Amino acid sequence: MRTIDEAALRSVITPRVAVDAMREAFRADGEGRAHVPAVINLDVPAHKGEFHVKTALIEGVPHVAVKIASGFYDNPAKGLPSGSGLMAVFDATTGMPVALLLDNGFLTDIRTGAAGAIAAEVLAPRQFATVGVIGTGLQARHQLRCLRVVRSFSRIFAWGPDADHLEAYVREMRDEGCDARAASTPEAVCREADVIITATPARAPLVRAEWLRAGQHVTALGSDSPGKQELDAGCLERADLIVVDRMTQCASFGELRHALDAGMRPDRVHGELGEIVAGMKEGRTTPTQITIADLTGVGFQDTAIASRALELLR
Repeated sequence: MRTIDEAALRSVITPRVAVDAMREAFRADGEGRAHVPAVINLDVPAHKGEFHVKTALIEGVPHVAVKIASGFYDNPAKGLPSGSGLMAVFDATTGMPVALLLDNGFLTDIRTGAAGAIAAEVLAPRQFATVGVIGTGLQARHQLRCLRVVRSFSRIFAWGPDADHLEAYVREMRDEGCDARAASTPEAVCREADVIITATPARAPLVRAEWLRAGQHVTALGSDSPGKQELDAGCLERADLIVVDRMTQCASFGELRHALDAGMRPDRVHGELGEIVAGMKEGRTTPTQITIADLTGVGFQDTAIASRALELLR
């Protein structure tokens, strides 16, 4: 069994490679070729931490990955990254272990960024100028780098709760060629942005329904385990088009869970992202729609990105 480190994985999995892999993975899901068991979520409240275990079989993909990811949100104060993890990869035809990917969470981070790009590809306006980012961590970076693969934009308006982290994020995005600016509040981000990305571990809403306007797209990806929430329930009620990455997960612990608890009808959900990518349902159809993608992260994404990495490192 091979052991592959983060540096080797980074050498082959670029944003473009990740976006292409996620597009194929969501298409497979829409076509019914992805088989996904329930997620294992384990909270470690004493240390503001959590573990997620995800896996899936994709018909036609030669591997199955089992991913363990952690998020410990006090780690930066200890000089450690807030997220980490690894993937064990098995042969899909024999069940034999093939590789251990010591990616330190990189593959999870970039496949999540790529999923956000795929959501924007089918739901965001064809042309827009300003991306609003709520959050300043690794995912706030991966989302933009992957979004550039499918859409052109020039301006970033960002907010985060830590002023130093916000300043560093804005500076880094400027170094990457964007007109990046810091916002004083999440509301200011929403008022300016054409596309809004929320990438935080928030447990109380950061975005209010009244801040949204016609034509905006929102990708919400922080609510990936019970108790998390970035959008108030009214945001989904106000949306013209609600798309989820996996109905069972989003109804259990995504933004959708909070909207259902507030009384929203389940049939307000347009469908799963894979159904749109596979051409079974339409994405955005008018320039004035408010669209929301509720992304919780699905195991088939991990199998897809791990198998693509092994293919490129063969």
